[in-house]
Amino acid sequence: MDTRSGTFAQVMGRVGPQVQVRLPGGEREWEVPPGALRLATGEERRAATGARRCGECDAIRAGRRAAEARGDRSAMSDAAVLMGRHLREAHP
Repeated sequence: MDTRSGTFAQVMGRVGPQVQVRLPGGEREWEVPPGALRLATGEERRAATGARRCGECDAIRAGRRAAEARGDRSAMSDAAVLMGRHLREAHP
């Protein structure tokens, strides 16, 4: 979230000390100081993307968190690939 405007934003990268963000799904990028960003809550993410809760997304996230807790980098990577595939197929 860009706390200066209350706008939900997707981080795209960094340019010097600034973070480049944009609205999900495209739009023009803008720069935000890192201190003006915070993670969006689940409710804010759902509201911004019009998404409903997805059980498969939740399961993949839980698996990734468990892998992270075990320090299993391979399983963390597998979860990231699985999430990407799921998002492309189930949430185009």
